[in-house]
Amino acid sequence: MNGLKIGRVAEIVEVSVDTIRFYERRGLLPEPDRTDSGYRVYARGDVRRLRFIKKAQEIGFSLNEIAELLALRTDDRKTCEDVQRRVQTKIAVINERIIQLEAFRRALSRLEAACTGDSTPASECPVIEALDDESVGSCKSQTPLAEM
Repeated sequence: MNGLKIGRVAEIVEVSVDTIRFYERRGLLPEPDRTDSGYRVYARGDVRRLRFIKKAQEIGFSLNEIAELLALRTDDRKTCEDVQRRVQTKIAVINERIIQLEAFRRALSRLEAACTGDSTPASECPVIEALDDESVGSCKSQTPLAEM
């Protein structure tokens, strides 16, 4: 698989050519060698690295977190414990987000239940009125409106 052009690598990894270029700009993928005519030429290790990035994204890691994982992977002083700490941190963030999303769902369900869904003008809809109520919450608050 040595000497692959960017289009072929994109097909193999199932990402776009622009995504590969973006990863290069972000430093997630080293800039590849080039042919005399200027074409990028990727090696087997580049394909493997792109698959790593894609898999890490699929389970929720951000590009910054992926950069950290990639750095751990190549640092002989780092251990599985260092990786595990990153995973535990990610799980904690996901758990917090789940709690937040569940609160959003409860708030929206209460708003939906308050709405009659009839021919009342939208400006008088309880949902619109609750969102327009200046005495409840703020735009910067992470707490769902109806729980305040």
